[in-house]
Amino acid sequence: MKTFVTGTLAFAAISLAPLATAHFQLLDPPSWIQESNLGDPQKAAPCGTSDITAGKPTNTVTSVDGGKKLKIRVKETVFHPGFYRVALSVNSRAELPADPKAETRNTDKGPQSVSGHIVYPPTPPVLADGLFPHTTRPTGEWETEVDIPNINCAKCTLQVIQFMANHGLNKEGEYTYHHCADIAIHADPNQPIDARFPAEKK
Repeated sequence: MKTFVTGTLAFAAISLAPLATAHFQLLDPPSWIQESNLGDPQKAAPCGTSDITAGKPTNTVTSVDGGKKLKIRVKETVFHPGFYRVALSVNSRAELPADPKAETRNTDKGPQSVSGHIVYPPTPPVLADGLFPHTTRPTGEWETEVDIPNINCAKCTLQVIQFMANHGLNKEGEYTYHHCADIAIHADPNQPIDARFPAEKK
């Protein structure tokens, strides 16, 4: 199953049908931590782990050519309606954007998400947003390609998150689940450096 971002994606929020909690695995590029068969840990921003939910690093750094495309592949292991977003930080994970702003409704079990804000057109540090919007159970993996900026960095963080609609408030992550990959980007010397991203600090 392939989905590609195009200029036809022109909505700012998506409202989706109800269901229960969700989980996903980041398959490509390889995750920075060891994931369970459900994709855990994944709740805490920005990359799934916290003092409460620790993870074991894989120490995997994926080499990527600047100015080229990178394959993103995810598998939703526990279905929930929602959408995905990809972002990139160069020097610190503090550069990653906040989770999508959620519109919520009150229920007898507490607040529940109704929709999430989508950044379109995407602007750095967001590379793609509103990916794989769905209200029914996926039948396989999702795959797309994102444009990698022409920059140099020895260890950038590529973040892939899922926003979940009609989801109760989590102690960690609220309405969003998180995965990251460590990537090394090597700029193409024949192309200009993408000034929209910060320079790598030595």
